[in-house]
Amino acid sequence: MAFWKRKDKAATDEAKRDDRLLHPKGAPEIELPTEYEAEMSKDTLHALEPTEHEILEDIGITPLPASEKHDKDKLKGGGWLSRLTHGLSKSSYRFDDGITQALSSGKLDDAALEHLEELLITADLGPKTAQKLIAKLRAERAGMDMSQHDVKKILAEYVAEILKQSEQPLETKKPEGGPRVYLVCGVNGVGKTTSIGKIAYQIHYNRKKKVMLAAGDTFRAAAIEQLQIWSERIGTSIIKKDIGSDSAALAYEAYVKAKEEQADILMVDTAGRLHNKANLMEELSKIVRVLQKHDATAPHEVLLVLDATTGQNALAQVETFLDVAKVTGLIVTKLDGSAKGGVVVALADKFGLPIYAIGVGETIEDLQPFKAEAYAYSLVGL
Repeated sequence: MAFWKRKDKAATDEAKRDDRLLHPKGAPEIELPTEYEAEMSKDTLHALEPTEHEILEDIGITPLPASEKHDKDKLKGGGWLSRLTHGLSKSSYRFDDGITQALSSGKLDDAALEHLEELLITADLGPKTAQKLIAKLRAERAGMDMSQHDVKKILAEYVAEILKQSEQPLETKKPEGGPRVYLVCGVNGVGKTTSIGKIAYQIHYNRKKKVMLAAGDTFRAAAIEQLQIWSERIGTSIIKKDIGSDSAALAYEAYVKAKEEQADILMVDTAGRLHNKANLMEELSKIVRVLQKHDATAPHEVLLVLDATTGQNALAQVETFLDVAKVTGLIVTKLDGSAKGGVVVALADKFGLPIYAIGVGETIEDLQPFKAEAYAYSLVGL
C-alpha cells in the first residue's frame, strides 16, 4: 500500500512541476473567446465542405489569410484602390523581388532586360506580351542607369497602354420594348454565379436599376440555390426550374417575365460544362435563338467569367467560348488568390475584349469595374 501512495505522490508532484513550467506564476490566463468556440463547433459540424448557404452568409467577411502576410497586406482603408492593391499584393511582391534582382547593377543592360522578360512571363503576362514590353523597354531605355522605382513606373505605363482598350463600362441602359439581357458563361468553379449576384446587387443599388435573375444552369442544384439566395438578398425576382429542365425554355420564360415586370436588366446564368463542347455550343446557341424571338439584338452582352488563378489557361477558355458563344466581355475573378495578376494584361493584349469587372476578394465591394491605370500601377507595386 505504501508503494502505491509513494507512486501517487510522485505523479502528483510531477504534474505540479509541469503545470508550473506551462503556467509560470503571474502569467496571464489564456482562454479562447466564446466566439472562437462557436466557430470551432460550426467547423466541426461541417468538416468536409460548407454549404452554399454558409458561403453566402459569410460573404461579407473576408476570411483570414492562410499564411502570414507582409505588412503591405494590411488594408489602409475601405476604398477600392486599397482593396485592389491588397488583392494584387501576391503579384506585386513578385515584381518587387524580380525587379530588385534584375537591377542589381543599377543599369538596364542586356542581363537586366533578360531577367525582366523572365519576370513578366512568370507573372503570367505570357511570352508574346512580355517580349513586346521588353522590346519597347530595350528600344527606349537600354543601357541607362535606372532605379527599381523608375523601371516599375515605366512598366506600369506600358501595361496601362495595353489595358486601356479593355477599360469599358458595362452598358445598363434598357432598350426599347424589353430588358437588356446579359448571358453569363464560364466553366464550373470560376465564381460565375457569385459574380452574377454581385453585379446584380451593384446594378440594383448603385445604378437604381431593376434586375431579374434567371437560373439557367439547370444541371447544378447548388447554382440554382445560390442564385435564389442572391435574389432574396437583393430583393429581386428570379426565374428557376427543376434540375435537368430545358435552359432555353427557362430563358424564354424569363424574358417574358422580365418584360411583364418592366425589369431593366435580365441576367441569365448558364451551365459551365466544357467536357462536351458540341453540347455546350448547342445549348448556348439554343438560348440565343429563343431570346432573339423576343429581341433580335439579344443577348446584348455575353459575359465570360474567368478565374485568374488558372493563369494562361484562361486564354484557352476565352478562345473556346468565343467559338461557342461569341463573347462580348470578360469578368476576371480571384485575382487575390495567386501571383497571376499578369494574366489580365495577356487577355487584353491578345483579345482586346472589354474587361467589365475584376474581383479581388469575397465581399460584394471586392468586384468592381476595371480601371486600366489603377490596375497597372497596383500590379507592379506602385
